[in-house]
Amino acid sequence: MYVSPNFKTKKDLKTAIANGKIVSVFSAGPFPCPVNGKCCVEGPHYPAPHTWYASVDIVNGYVTKVK
Repeated sequence: MYVSPNFKTKKDLKTAIANGKIVSVFSAGPFPCPVNGKCCVEGPHYPAPHTWYASVDIVNGYVTKVK
């Protein structure tokens, strides 16, 4: 799973969530993305090499917490 917008670092993702930015989750493959619950995300998006991974809580399709 990936997040939108495309963050270059996990710290940037955490900062955006802490500042109240809207961050959504999407799946680039055939597996559906959960609307509520937890999932693992990675970034930055392909074709850049993935340099960070995070576990996130999702509510109504949007990230609410980053671990």
